[in-house]
Amino acid sequence: MDTFKKLRQLLELEKQEGLQQYKNQMLLTPLKQRREKGLTWYPIKINGKEIGAGESFYLSLERISHLNQNHSFQVGDSVSLFHQTEKHQKIPAVSGVIAGVWKNNMRIALNVDELPDWVEYDNLGIDILFDTVSFKEMDEALQKVMNAQGDRLAQLRDILLGKQEATFSPITKPEKYGIPRAALNESQNQALLNILAAKDVALVHGPPGTGKTTTLVEAIKLTLQDEKQVLVTAPSNTAVDLLTFKLLEKGINVLRIGNPARFQEELGVISLEGQIAQHPDFKYLKKLRKDSEEFHKMASKYKRVFGHEEREQRRLLYTEATRMKDEARSLEKYIVDDILQQAQVITATLVGAVNKYIRYRPFSTVFVDEAAQALEPATWIPIIKSGRVIFAGDHQQLPPTVKSYEAAKEGLSHTLFEKTMASQPKSSTLLRTQYRMHEKIMGFSNIYFYQGQLIADDSVRLHHLAAHPDDTVLASPVEFIDTAGCSFEEKTNEENKSRYNPQEADLLLKHLQLLIEHIRQTAPDLLQTSLSVGIVSPYQAQVEYLQDKIQEEYPALLHEIPSLSIHTVDGFQGQERDMMYLSMVRSNEKGQIGFLSDERRMNVALTRARKKLIVVGDSATLGQSAFYQRFLSYVEQIDAYKSAWEYLSL
Repeated sequence: MDTFKKLRQLLELEKQEGLQQYKNQMLLTPLKQRREKGLTWYPIKINGKEIGAGESFYLSLERISHLNQNHSFQVGDSVSLFHQTEKHQKIPAVSGVIAGVWKNNMRIALNVDELPDWVEYDNLGIDILFDTVSFKEMDEALQKVMNAQGDRLAQLRDILLGKQEATFSPITKPEKYGIPRAALNESQNQALLNILAAKDVALVHGPPGTGKTTTLVEAIKLTLQDEKQVLVTAPSNTAVDLLTFKLLEKGINVLRIGNPARFQEELGVISLEGQIAQHPDFKYLKKLRKDSEEFHKMASKYKRVFGHEEREQRRLLYTEATRMKDEARSLEKYIVDDILQQAQVITATLVGAVNKYIRYRPFSTVFVDEAAQALEPATWIPIIKSGRVIFAGDHQQLPPTVKSYEAAKEGLSHTLFEKTMASQPKSSTLLRTQYRMHEKIMGFSNIYFYQGQLIADDSVRLHHLAAHPDDTVLASPVEFIDTAGCSFEEKTNEENKSRYNPQEADLLLKHLQLLIEHIRQTAPDLLQTSLSVGIVSPYQAQVEYLQDKIQEEYPALLHEIPSLSIHTVDGFQGQERDMMYLSMVRSNEKGQIGFLSDERRMNVALTRARKKLIVVGDSATLGQSAFYQRFLSYVEQIDAYKSAWEYLSL
């Protein structure tokens, strides 16, 4: 099992790289610098306390220093709430998870039975924590897969890695399942048949806009006709939440497993904690817990020096407290088992599949969405408890995030989805019809990444922003604005080493303003019907510059386009907008493009727009790459090339 030994070594490299980055950022950096970098909030004040789902403590916090400064906290991050004494010494901290975060405010769920006394003190702060639990679970999963012999897991391992052929039971009466489904296209219906026929594995290869999620939800519904319960997973909470909402819309009984602070608040009612609180026996459970605590407190009041009667009374109180606690534990187990039995679908992240309530629960089928974004060690976690696996994803979009350059180079960024695609080609179905974008927006990605196999559905093939076809400004679906020769030199943010290009960003915002003015004059209905606009860049520093600039100099745009959002390319995967801007940033004499050379990242960036895509970049720099040279040729072929000089004089 050399493959898995190597994977474990690469996983350890990744863990050590993550730990080193964490130490550099947190443990080896003074508090003052951590605050300035947005890695720590200190001091903070607590504005509210409440008990939320699962009787967890939720705290609402506000920072009272470094207001409005950019920070690195995100929803779902593990954090540490600490108290620093006047002698600048920390006392033991408590850990939690961020449930909500804004510019100067945060809401966290704490992993404690009761709050420590010091939360009432001054000098409180919040630090980001490094997550070692996920690495431990991934490593244990790899060990189990590596050591499996003579069981279903060993069979699945050999099939997924191509040592055995995947098997199928052809569906002789597809009409039994309502296939073909009128609401789905030919390739989507073929994917459903492939999933139903698969005994071991099936893959749904879903390029941008081809209805991968729709197909997967239909496949889950059909599987439930033959199986009582399935497990549905994805690498991120965001992806799991999306699938959960879609399944709920279909009337399916879904149980969302995981820390409620890590997923959308509306799903709290269908979380395990939320459903426990709604169970008819929950009131009695609460009473047992409360009475047990009261008896324990009463027993604790007796002093060390007391007589026989007092000693006997204390013994009886402790006995009753223990009995009630045991009864409460048994009742909670009954409630949890009851909830688990009733759920048709259990949804969780890949690592969340080891949640204590389902850790040893077997499933006939596990679905893994966004499988091409998942680390292989994490992907094995739900497969261990399953009889067969259904993957959905697109290996031509963003790969999993790997911090260690060496681990990525040696293969950690190579996913199980990709390996199975290569080893079991008959198990895969390509979704060919896309429903998102104009055919010219789709064109380059279709040629370069999908061998021209995709077609744009008639509903989107020619749709554009223009009210009249002769409005060339709005009817043109693609524009490449070339900044070559304009001396728009890239810069480096010294704090995080990210790149930005202020002049390119200024030009982009100027173009957006001119375009909105044109829409206001020629097609005002577009603004009244919630035109959606997005701006993306591969570089975080450029995103931050654009966000600050638009607030300072173009506040009217934010008012006129409420949906306007600015993100990194990575942060925008899975989203779409009517109109998209892409700021390429790189512009230098050496023709260096850095991680713009990650073509899959560009595939994501170029396929977010429905009706109009505007790319701003320096052709002299980009053209040093064969990939971008082909893109520039495509732009010229569809007459989408423009020079930045056309806008500089306006």
